[in-house]
Amino acid sequence: MRSRQRMFAAVMRLLLKCLRLGRRRRFKLVRQAGQLWHYGHLCLRSLLYNSFTNGDVVLDSLFEPIYWLVDHVTRWFGVVFVALVIGLTSSIVAIVYICLLPLILQTYTPAWICWHLAYGHWNLIMIVFHYYKAITTSPGYPPQAKNDLTGVSICRKCIAPKPARTHHCSICNRCVLKMDHHCPWLNNCVGHYNHRYFFSFCLFMTMGCIYCSISGWDMFRDAYAAIETYYQTPPPTFSFRQRAFHKSVVYLWVLCSSVALALGALTVWHAALITRGETSIERHINKKERQRLQKKGKVFRNPYSYGSWDNWKVFLGVDVPRHWLTRVLLPSPHLPHGTGLSWELPPCMTKQRTPLLAI
Repeated sequence: MRSRQRMFAAVMRLLLKCLRLGRRRRFKLVRQAGQLWHYGHLCLRSLLYNSFTNGDVVLDSLFEPIYWLVDHVTRWFGVVFVALVIGLTSSIVAIVYICLLPLILQTYTPAWICWHLAYGHWNLIMIVFHYYKAITTSPGYPPQAKNDLTGVSICRKCIAPKPARTHHCSICNRCVLKMDHHCPWLNNCVGHYNHRYFFSFCLFMTMGCIYCSISGWDMFRDAYAAIETYYQTPPPTFSFRQRAFHKSVVYLWVLCSSVALALGALTVWHAALITRGETSIERHINKKERQRLQKKGKVFRNPYSYGSWDNWKVFLGVDVPRHWLTRVLLPSPHLPHGTGLSWELPPCMTKQRTPLLAI
C-alpha cells in the first residue's frame, strides 16, 4: 500500500515538473516573440523617421538591382567601348586619307590645301593625345591610411578617409578625388588628374566631327545622289571602287554628324559645369543645397568657384598668358592645381571670395 502511494506521489511530482517546464518554455517563446516584434517595430520606425527620406531615396532603393547590373556591365564592357572608339575613329581617318585627301590635292587651291592639311592634322593630334592621356591617367585616389587631413569624412563603403569633393565609384569600387563620373568610353573614372584630358578630348573630337561634316557636305550630296541611282533600270555602270567611294563618304558624313550632335551636347554640358566650378555630382548636391537654403531665406555660394573666367583658368592650368598656347592649343601633360586632397587658393588667383557656405 505504501509503495503504491509513493509511486503515485512520484508520478504526480513528475507531471507537475513537466507542466512547469512547459509553462516556462511557453513564456520564453512568448517573450522572444515580443522582443522580435518590438525590435522590428523600432527598425521600421528608424527607417521611416528620417528627414532626408523622400521619393528620390525610395526610387534609388527600388532601382538598386538595376544600378548593380549597369555597374557590372559597364565594368566588363569598358574594353569593348574603348576598342569601339578607336575602331570608329580609325575608320574615319582611313577614309579621309584614302578617299578624300587625294581628291582635295587634285581639286582645291594651294591655300585651301594648306588649311586642310594644317588644321586636320592638328585636330587629329589633339584628339589622339587627349584620349590616350584620359584612358591611361589615374583620376587620383585618396590615401587609405589615416593622415592629418582636416575636414574629411569617412566613406561608408571603403571605410577610409574621404577628402572634400571625393566620391565613391561603384564601378571602380574605390573613392576618386574630385570625381565627375565614370566614363565607359574611357574605361576609367573622370577625376582630379584626368578631367582636363576628358573635356579636351570631347571638345576636339566635336570640332573634328564638325570639320568633317562641313568639309564633306558637297561630297556627301554627290555620293548620296549616286547611290540612289544604283536601283534605277538599267543600273548605272559604276565600278567597285566608285561604289566603295560613295558609300565611304556617306558613312563618314553620317557618323561624324551624329557624333558631333551627341558629343557636342555633352561638351556644352560640361563646359557649363566648368564655368560654375562644379562637377556632375556636385551639380546635384549644390542644387539640393541651394533649394534648402532658399527656403530659409539664405544664399548658397559654391566655395570652389572663383568666377566664370577664373574657373576656366584653374581648370585648364593657365597661370600666365603664354599657357593659352602651350597648355591649351598644344598637347601638354601638365598636372592640375593641387593634389585633390585639399583645395587651397591656386597660384593664378590673386584673391578669393569668402564663401558663404562650405560644402
